[in-house]
Amino acid sequence: MNQIDVYKTYSEYLKNQFGEKVYKLPISLPLTCPNRDGCVGTGGCTFCGEEGGSFENLSNQLSVKEQISKNMDYIKKRYKAKKFIAYFQNFSNTYLPLEKFKEYVRDAILEDIVGISVSTRPDCINDNYLLFLKEIQEKYDIEITIELGLQTVNYHSLEKINRGHSLAEFIDAVLRIKRFNLRVCTHLILNLPWDHMIDVIENAKVLSALDVDEIKLHSLYIVEGTVLAEEYKNDEITMISKDEYIERVITFLEYINPEIVIQRIIGRAPEENTLFVNWQESWWKIRDEIVSQMEQRKTYQGIKCDYLNGKALKNLNI
Repeated sequence: MNQIDVYKTYSEYLKNQFGEKVYKLPISLPLTCPNRDGCVGTGGCTFCGEEGGSFENLSNQLSVKEQISKNMDYIKKRYKAKKFIAYFQNFSNTYLPLEKFKEYVRDAILEDIVGISVSTRPDCINDNYLLFLKEIQEKYDIEITIELGLQTVNYHSLEKINRGHSLAEFIDAVLRIKRFNLRVCTHLILNLPWDHMIDVIENAKVLSALDVDEIKLHSLYIVEGTVLAEEYKNDEITMISKDEYIERVITFLEYINPEIVIQRIIGRAPEENTLFVNWQESWWKIRDEIVSQMEQRKTYQGIKCDYLNGKALKNLNI
């Protein structure tokens, strides 16, 4: 067995979809978040730093076309890449007037762009925006993916991290996106201090029942200057061990629908100004350890996905 055998990798999906390796080009817009400016809350999520959800983007003072061109030129030269996805990554990329959103998206439709990914919040999903994206998808034959930050289905934990929305808004967003035949990628943090293994399993069950298309798993990192950092310094929260995180990822993968694409099983984090990140180990070493343990156990994605379509009726001879 190998990585592709134990779970459905994003790289393999892209190769099958587009015939070759595809690279994501991050785009940063001059945005904020409704959980920062008072629309739904203030202060933002307790774990979120000033950069929002990314720390490696180019300046948002550059235009969309300039950011894409700079990143594309670099990756073409280094990897001889030919196909790309424009990734609106930072903060909530649908939290702006519709006409401005349309302008940014249209600016991303350049040669060699085969897909557009839009990262946003569940409470920033609206039919008018989705209709526009559907029209773009059909007109330019570009794959459109909406990346939704959920973090956990445990609505008590969502309140703890000051998320500003509950599980209901996420469900509504996924159902709306699906009606427009756009792809959904969900972001989860599997080691929130208030979550347990039962929440990990429920994460998998809910996302499978909603038939999301892709998932990004993250391990929580703690950035200096955040509310979470203060809680960490004051011993108000406890981080689980690396071994426990590995167990949670493996369990999640066992319960998730085997057809769902897994974009990643652990995230990267900035090296500076962090109090805790990936147990002071390289992200790829932890990823490889997860894959190795799954191979040893002869387990794989979806092996325990037996809970949909009336589990209680499956063994009845009626």
